[in-house]
Amino acid sequence: METSMAAEHRKALNRLKRARGQLNAVIESVENGGNCVDVIHQLAAVTSALNKAGYIIIATAMKNCVLSDNPSTTPEELEKAFSALA
Repeated sequence: METSMAAEHRKALNRLKRARGQLNAVIESVENGGNCVDVIHQLAAVTSALNKAGYIIIATAMKNCVLSDNPSTTPEELEKAFSALA
């Protein structure tokens, strides 16, 4: 059975890979003179996928890095990282 941390890691990676594919589609569309509205929708999808991956990573860090017996990240470092997503 997959651990919670491994499952969250997999979710974040899947979202990042999806974002990479969407970004490749945006680049291709711009290179080929794609429709502006379609490009904007694709960019919004990339942004959403990246934000969701970031939130998963921050949530996992909160559970596993700060709340553990030997935290590897301070709450301040995590807060600064989370603020960078805003």
